[in-house]
Amino acid sequence: MYTASSVFLRSIADAGITHIFANWGSDHPALLEDLQRQRSEKDGHTASKIITCPNEMVALTAAQGFAQVTGIPAAVIVHVDVGTQAMAGAIHNVDKGRVPVLIYAGASPFSSLGEMNGSRNEWIMSIQDIPDQAAIVRQYMRFTSQIESGKVAPQVIHRALQIATSQPKGPVYLWARREVMEEEVDLAAVQKSIPRQKWPSIEPAALSPTAANTIALALLEARSPFIITSHSGRNHRAVPLLADLSTMVGIPVVAVCPSAVAVPFSHPHFVGFTYLNGHSHSHHLAEADVILVLDSDVPWITGTQPPRPDARVFVVDSGDPLKTISAVGQWHVDAEMLCNADILLALEGINAAVEKHAKNHDAGIIDQRRTALATEHEEWVHSLDHLEDTWTSNLQSGRATLPNVLGVLRRTIEQQTPSHGLQKILVLNEGISNYPAVWDHMRTEVPGGQITSGGSSLGWGLAAAIGAHMGAGGKYELIVAIVGDGSFLFGVPSSVYWIARRYETPFLTIVLNNGGWRSPKLSMLGCHPTGHGSRAASGAELSVGFGPNSPDYSQIAVAASAGWAWGKRAGAEGGNIKEEFNTAIAEAVRVVLEERRCAVLDCVLDSI
Repeated sequence: MYTASSVFLRSIADAGITHIFANWGSDHPALLEDLQRQRSEKDGHTASKIITCPNEMVALTAAQGFAQVTGIPAAVIVHVDVGTQAMAGAIHNVDKGRVPVLIYAGASPFSSLGEMNGSRNEWIMSIQDIPDQAAIVRQYMRFTSQIESGKVAPQVIHRALQIATSQPKGPVYLWARREVMEEEVDLAAVQKSIPRQKWPSIEPAALSPTAANTIALALLEARSPFIITSHSGRNHRAVPLLADLSTMVGIPVVAVCPSAVAVPFSHPHFVGFTYLNGHSHSHHLAEADVILVLDSDVPWITGTQPPRPDARVFVVDSGDPLKTISAVGQWHVDAEMLCNADILLALEGINAAVEKHAKNHDAGIIDQRRTALATEHEEWVHSLDHLEDTWTSNLQSGRATLPNVLGVLRRTIEQQTPSHGLQKILVLNEGISNYPAVWDHMRTEVPGGQITSGGSSLGWGLAAAIGAHMGAGGKYELIVAIVGDGSFLFGVPSSVYWIARRYETPFLTIVLNNGGWRSPKLSMLGCHPTGHGSRAASGAELSVGFGPNSPDYSQIAVAASAGWAWGKRAGAEGGNIKEEFNTAIAEAVRVVLEERRCAVLDCVLDSI
């Protein structure tokens, strides 16, 4: 027997979705039945690979990691309203991160007398029947739709993916009642295929010649031009173009709250990372007379560190320059020009205009800027080297610093990976209050070599590593998730490491264990620097700490994987901490590379 679920699953596969991250429920009988039919007909295989996920947020986050690495949407299947709600913060992340994902949720049956296949036969189906299930997620989605018949399922799926993969990319949500998915169809309906190429994504938009020339001339005529970017590196081909623009005009580049590599770390005009805490923006912002903002949600915070009032500001965004589609409430930048243009085509246009007009401008000023920026970059790197190599004077009882740990990690990876470098390494950065330090000290060169969620909901890094591994197809020698201890717990490690073992997706986890949630404490100090909270003796007293008896994070992973994962805590007490971290990190990397198992290193740092 074939059903609308047969058509649905065939259409998913025809649309190019190779992986479905599934959390099954009472609304999915026909889907489970058809998947078993596929296995019986195809030597145990299904058209799309099914990844069983014991937690919905983990499922969506793994799909996000898959799409971030491949650029291809994955699908997620969840259970009615409760499964939809359980995706929670991951929904925020795929929206704000502009990640194309297709989410499907079943819904309770609408019939109750047995008059249709799939009618209500369990008590939960009454209490899970809500008036508008899609309303739970609609403001985060690019598109929502109910599938009302198997006959229209292919068209609904193709339309959803067409929207999800058009700028600004993002998640889409489909749902259907159980009777609809149980609807019987004939074989011809299942075999009928709709060509994916008939449902193309919107072609990327270029800058107008006027905009490209205006921006290029402004940069060439500026005394202190400045480039701010956050997400331009999501398009890997844009990375060398931004580096070329910076080189041609001698422009400093800063990455503000980045989600991807903007330019190679070693580029002499790259001046660092900032997450805008306090007055942490680059000093170039206050000096700049022309600012080019590329794919950035928050280029600066006007109330704490604005640009100079007379600065000429140009904003380029790949699909949503006013942040209306991604549903940001209050948002404004004092800009001379707002441009809706694909970042790759925009940089091609600006670079071509710069080359056209460069001969008419003073090369001496540009050379001076290049020299000054190269010196600034060199001094910055030297300061990072100093932080990594400066250990506490008492190695027996002191704590390692974050730069100590990350310096050892980076060098160990360079020594132990087959290519002896970082060219085939993927870093998933969920350091949160330590975001900038991870960017600083991992020193990523390769486009796509380091990513974040692009959102602010914690718990992304672990499951995203699974999805990235599945999507990479052996592209990376090593995948490293660097997370805070809070992020580790938010990531539902009990589900993550079970999935990792079942589907053989080994990755290295570095837990930056500072004893709790540092970010809420920093937010409090930002508002009340000398208040009562500033005098709290510990994070535990302030209720943001996990001490004095914090979890053994590495052993959570070991237990969840039934002993398959390797786990160790380092830096807690006793012994030479420098030697301990060198030994522990070397063993953790070795386990992943040679034994193809997950390794989790719980790195104890100074407590909050």
